[in-house]
Formats: sequence, structure tokens, C-alpha cells
Amino acid sequence: MSDPDSGKMPQADGASVAERRKGKSSRRAKRKRGGHARPNAYSAEANQTGTSSPVAIRPIDNDAGSPAKKRKRRRRSHGGAHDGAQHASPAQQQQASAAQEQRAAAEHGHAPSHKNGKNRRKHRSKRGLQGRPLVHEKTPQIVAPAANVEAERAPAHNDHHPDRYSPQRRDGQAPHHHADGDSRPVDLYAALDLGTNNCRLLIAQPTRPGQFRVVDAFSRIVRLGEGLGASGRLSSDAMDRAVEALRICAGKLKTREIRRMRLIATEACRAAENGETFLARVTEETGLRLEIIDRETEARLAVSGCSSLVGPEARSVVLFDIGGGSSEIAVIRIGENRSSRLANHITHWTSLPVGVVTLSERHGGRDVTPELFETMVREVAGMLERFDCPPVQGAARDSSDFHLIGTSGTVTTLAGVHLDLPRYDRRRVDGVWLSDDEVTAMQAKLLSWDFAGRASNPCIGPDRADLVLAGCAILEAIRRRWPSPRMRVADRGLREGLLTDMMADDGVWRRGRSRRGHRPKDTKGPQA
Repeated sequence: MSDPDSGKMPQADGASVAERRKGKSSRRAKRKRGGHARPNAYSAEANQTGTSSPVAIRPIDNDAGSPAKKRKRRRRSHGGAHDGAQHASPAQQQQASAAQEQRAAAEHGHAPSHKNGKNRRKHRSKRGLQGRPLVHEKTPQIVAPAANVEAERAPAHNDHHPDRYSPQRRDGQAPHHHADGDSRPVDLYAALDLGTNNCRLLIAQPTRPGQFRVVDAFSRIVRLGEGLGASGRLSSDAMDRAVEALRICAGKLKTREIRRMRLIATEACRAAENGETFLARVTEETGLRLEIIDRETEARLAVSGCSSLVGPEARSVVLFDIGGGSSEIAVIRIGENRSSRLANHITHWTSLPVGVVTLSERHGGRDVTPELFETMVREVAGMLERFDCPPVQGAARDSSDFHLIGTSGTVTTLAGVHLDLPRYDRRRVDGVWLSDDEVTAMQAKLLSWDFAGRASNPCIGPDRADLVLAGCAILEAIRRRWPSPRMRVADRGLREGLLTDMMADDGVWRRGRSRRGHRPKDTKGPQA
């Protein structure tokens, strides 16, 4: 090794060149592992070859091995360099200051300054041998505008839209912490929806007012309501599939400290004779206690989950959720004073005892002709005729202050097909607008495909190929009752509504809410 201005560099304490190289490699390796080894006395100065000024070299201590010197080096390596400097001789302090200024000048290409020296000392522990900041890998934060959700799609979980979200996978790891560096654990909320067709789970943390970030997610098609329309009971195979999915959900919940959770079951468990017996089995085998919610609660939760998709210009909206065993419809009228909770503006609602599973089982979903499709539409239209609701103001095909919002696999599938996605992508589907003509064209396209054609489409898949046209028939009946020039697609639903309501009830978004000493509440859910 040689100094660029002084020629050959003297050996330190009699050490050979090979030994110094070995020591330098060890120190570099320690820095890569996150350690804070003491910088080599020569490394920073000797490597600044771009400067014309002589580089200050640290004087060699003859008693470098003394206990006092070792303690001083340990203090410097752990951030105590300033303390050691206070006891150094004036000559040593002057030489150290000159070295700092020379390094700053070499780095920034200009004369040394007091400010550069301060910055150099401030960031010394974060820099490598050449003064370059060490790059720390950051976990990517994926954001999407949900009810308000900040997340994306997750790995496939046997669903045709392999669950929509892409959470940060931290199973078995330490609790999450606040993004601002606060070491306190964040509040986590969980929502589980066991429907006629799907089992879905979301775990999220509140962020900005009205929004949250998804930490973990799960979704699987279980077809709990399979055969329910004919027998009135949940079949053994269907219950086994649901219990297996719920075991996975229970495992996810046990690895995290959940502040509050709500676990619900909908139409299949409401309608089945053995619905309560099945939920008792779920509690015994998984530790999860699910509650069966009524249809009105289901409609309100669907509205809460989609509230951010209703723009300020809207004066009336018809929101519908086409499920597996039932379909909820809510008529929303918004006046001048809009509430922070959109569900407060519901004026009329209904729950049709028909969904994609029950309708396809009655009429067949594999081979659907235009005549059979029209038969399904008329059946649902007859149910809507019994819905006692006055005409919605502005409900016409040329109105600009009225629109439809659809939240279900049916409408998200239509949007995915319309966008011609090679793979379902929630970020592109959620919140997209479809015109009345585009919805009509997509329904006609799906009707023209046979079962194999629908199953091969990446936005449908074999699990939903026999259900999607039954969903389109329900959608068509709704469109005929409430004509609208456009429809907004919502890839969200009951889980998002549950999370939004729980967080709002706890006041996590209130201005000035103290975040100190925030104690977890008793949770309603798994006891195991």
C-alpha cells in the first residue's frame, strides 16, 4: 500500500502488509454484517486518490495495546468518538479535524467546510470505507385505494382471483411497528367473511384517516352452499372444505396480536338447517367463533366497504353485492350534508334469496344458451318487482349524478375480461368505470363462450366458469330495474366494511387521538 503523495506507507505497530489486508477484510465483513468496527486508520485517507492535497495520516500510538487505549477504541466503535475526542491532546484534535476536512473535500469536490465536517461525523456510522452510504433493503409498501385499503394482490389461495391483496408476509415474526420509527406495536384488526362460495380473511392496520394497510390476507373457494338449495342442509364435503380453510385463517390469527376482530358467516349458514351445528364444529376444531349476521347488516357492511368509491358529485347510488346464496341491494340518497359513514344514507335495501351458486344449480351453469340466460334474468326480475322502493331520482341512462356500484366476483370478472388482462390484477380492476354499452358487450361475449372457453380465461378460471353467467343474469335484472349510463366496479366488500366500521368505532382516525398508552381491547374471535 502507498500514500499517493508520500510514497510507501509505514507499517503500523510492526504489522506486515498481509496482516493489515487481512484485518481490513475482517473489518469490511463486519460492516456488511451490520457491525460497527473501528475504521482503519489509513483506509479512508489512503483511498482518496482524487485529491491534490496531502492526506493527513493518524499518528501511530506506541502504547496502542494498553487497556486505556482499548477502552477508547471501544467507545469510538460504538458511537463514543466524541467522548474520546474530549480527552485527546490539542495536537491530536487538530490532526483529526484536518483529516475530516480533507475527506469532505475529496468527497464533494470542493474546499472543506465546517458543515461538511459535521455531516461527515453525523453519518460516519452509516458509511462504508469510501464514504458511500450503505444501502439498506426496504420492504416495499404497496398501495391501493380501498375502503380505504392500502395493499395489493396476494399469492394464490385456490381462488379464481388468487386473493386480491399482496400483504407483507411476516408470519411468525415480531409484531408490526409504526412507519415513523415508533417502536410501539401497531393496532391490528381482522375481518373474516365465510360466505356461500368463499372464505376470506383480512388483517390490517389503520393508517391515514379513513384508510388502512393490509398486513395479511387469505381467500379460498369452499362452496359451502353446494347442494343447499335442494336439501336445505350443508353437505359433509362442503363443511370439510370450509373447516380446512378456516384452520388456515386461525393459524394466521394466532401468529399476531389482534386488537379487535369480527368473524361473520352469511347466507349459507343463515339458510341451512344445520348452520348452527356447523359453526359449533368450527369453534371446536379451529377455535374461531363466527357470528351469523342478518341480511340488513350484510347490506350495510357492503356499503361501508365501498364508501370511498362514491364520488362527491353523486346524489344517488344503487349498490349491489351478488353473493353465492343471496344478493344484497342498497339504495343510497346523498343530500347536501354527507355523513362520514355512507351507510347512514341508505334509504331502502333488500336481500334477494338468490346468488350465483343457487341460481346456477337451479338452471345449470355449464351450458347456458341465450334462452336459458333470459329465463334466469326474468326470475331475478320477478324478485325485484316485490322490492318496495320508489323510483331513484336521476336513475336514467343519461343521468350524470346517479350510477351503479357492483361489488362481487361477477362484476370484477366482467372488468377483467373487458380490460383483457393476462392475469387478474386488483389494482387495475378496483374502481374502474364501465359504461352501459361495455357491460352489455362483456355479457354477450361471455354468453358466446362455451364452458371450456370461460374456464380458460385467466379472469374466470375453472372454479367460476359455471357461476359467472348466473351472476350476469342477476346483474342484468338489476340494470333493467335501475338503468344507468355507467357502473363502477368494486373489488372489495364485507371484509373491508368490517374493518372500516371497527376502526371508526375505536376512533383510530380521530384528530388528536393520543397514540400513547393505547391498550388492546378484548377481542371477539378465536380463543385458542
